[in-house]
Amino acid sequence: MKYAKTFVILLVLASVLLTACGGAAAPATTAPAAGGGAAAPTQAPAAGGGGTLKIVSSLPLTGASLTQTDTIVKSIQLKLKQINNQVCGGKYKIVYESKDDASAALGKWDPAVETENANKAAADKSVIAYIGTFNSGAAKLSIPILNKAEVVMVSPANTYAGLTKPGKGDAKVGEPDVYYPNGKRNYSRVVAADDIQGAVAANWSKSLGVNSVYILDDGELYGKGVADVFNATAKKLGMNVIGQESIDPKAADYKALMTKIASSNGGKAPDEIYVGMVVDNNAAQLLKDKVGVMGDNTKVKYMGPDGIQTQAFIDGAGKEVAEGAYATVAGIPNDKLPPAGQQYVKDYAKEYGAATNEPYAVFGYDAIGAVIAGLEKVCAAGGDPTDRATVRDAVMNTKDFNGALGTWSFDKYGDTTLTSMTGYVVKNGKYETAGAFTAQ
Repeated sequence: MKYAKTFVILLVLASVLLTACGGAAAPATTAPAAGGGAAAPTQAPAAGGGGTLKIVSSLPLTGASLTQTDTIVKSIQLKLKQINNQVCGGKYKIVYESKDDASAALGKWDPAVETENANKAAADKSVIAYIGTFNSGAAKLSIPILNKAEVVMVSPANTYAGLTKPGKGDAKVGEPDVYYPNGKRNYSRVVAADDIQGAVAANWSKSLGVNSVYILDDGELYGKGVADVFNATAKKLGMNVIGQESIDPKAADYKALMTKIASSNGGKAPDEIYVGMVVDNNAAQLLKDKVGVMGDNTKVKYMGPDGIQTQAFIDGAGKEVAEGAYATVAGIPNDKLPPAGQQYVKDYAKEYGAATNEPYAVFGYDAIGAVIAGLEKVCAAGGDPTDRATVRDAVMNTKDFNGALGTWSFDKYGDTTLTSMTGYVVKNGKYETAGAFTAQ
């Protein structure tokens, strides 16, 4: 989609019709997490069947992102329990291994660990699918490794447009083709990309009365990518973009930066500060110093993408400091999901307790769902579900998948056809829905 789309704020009515979804639970075991941190759960296979198929996920299970990624892992486990860890009429059993791509040393995703995870998955011939990554910078490293090995990769969270979309990334390095050395796409994602999210955020800001904005990002692929899209869209909307710069995510504080921004708009503060970043990159400290210098968020609005839409961000900044902060997330809230999504929420609550407001759990559920549907498609056609290339092609050609998110497909680039976005605002220490958005 082009940036100059018209965005309309919609009120979305929830459907509460529930559909049955059975399946017996299989017991879980644990395996050491890659790259340090707590042990990551490995789903034990169900009894019966002949062959064994392994699915690996690679997500940061160390650091602030854990509040988001833990719900993804649980959603993957839930779906596998519902099918008793079996596919193809019980002929094959699925082994699931959850890997941590973060390290204690960095406190977030680690390039060395993600590369190791991808290499190990590629070398293990029993691995037929890879669920991940969470961070777009991590995907940049693992996609080419898995592409050469013909392993399909489905992300529940990557949003950097340059991973898939021609003309939306860095042409100088050959994005996106540089990530696919064998010439065939093996990577897809169930979440809408930043060319949509950044544009939605800019349009939403404009509708909130923002005429001037200062943009900050964490310098990473995802953070700078969504900030760049916001920048371009804001200018097209006639907003005064005073400046954009990358912060040092390891800085002790940002008081000097915020003092500079406070007088950047002709001697006064801008109407808004937009930040492109993930919570791990000192997002909470940035907000604390912004409020400390400029006052609460009613004086200078504060908005970011899905990378800060997590309870860890609110808790880190403090309830009063975070009050009034805005965030955008792909998809729609749990209470607005279609019937299949409502059943997922019910099943998740029964298994793990009521689902939190973390946005990516349902995307994890549909990511593994697409892989399972691909395996069933292969078997139905008389194919070999242990053949990576065959599974890759089946998953990449997903069409009209009836998932928890709704009915969706992967396009020719591996992007989801779902483009709905939701806006959130912090109220009383929690993110609450502020509006739904769709491109027209």
